[in-house]
Amino acid sequence: MAYQTLQQEYLQIPVVTRAYTTACVLTTAAVQLEIITPFQLYFNPDLILRNYQVWRLITNFLFFGPVGFNFLFNMIFLYRYCRMLEEGSFRGRTADFVFMFLFGGLLMTIFGTFVSLVFLGQAFTIMLVYVWSRRNPNVRMNFFGLLNFQAPFLPWVLMGISLLLGNSIIVDLLGIAVGHVYFFLEDVFPNQPGGGRWLKTPSIIKMLFDTPEEDANYNPLPEERPGGFAWGEGQRLGG
Repeated sequence: MAYQTLQQEYLQIPVVTRAYTTACVLTTAAVQLEIITPFQLYFNPDLILRNYQVWRLITNFLFFGPVGFNFLFNMIFLYRYCRMLEEGSFRGRTADFVFMFLFGGLLMTIFGTFVSLVFLGQAFTIMLVYVWSRRNPNVRMNFFGLLNFQAPFLPWVLMGISLLLGNSIIVDLLGIAVGHVYFFLEDVFPNQPGGGRWLKTPSIIKMLFDTPEEDANYNPLPEERPGGFAWGEGQRLGG
């Protein structure tokens, strides 16, 4: 019974969030069990181009370090904000969500080459948080019961925490930068005088991932707490 309940809950997670978080957990488990090592996963342009180890383009986004506080912190934020995006503004638009993953991953890979980052998963998480926060500017956050602020400040609060913990903020800045590029091209520029949509999901991705909407008149719900976690809890103003 417990297994069936757990399986049912797992299958209710949106497909992209489920696939990505599962891949991250399985990758970390494989490293913990010494089936693979981080040296086989990290981003290395020379090994990719010269030794054709192309899997590194993907695996560097899947490893968040050994199991511990940092890993759990990142997994909770990844799951929470990835799911809120997929069930919120990307509801019924799986192909567009996959395209955001590909676009963000490509930009991070390019920028990561110049700043010598070997694992980009945390930056990718910050990108998801940034996009969600900019699309929900009126959500008021309560962070661990200590800080109260509105959603657009969340990525900067996370960067401040990284700074206090002695971690490099380059990762956070990269995630914020890529998230801002996506948000600007997708949400801001098309609405400017003379603007237009530069980001268009390729038809092959739409064919692979999109399914007919259940209700053509569906209006996406506010992106609020589908994961049930209180970490970075939000409350919409006026609600």
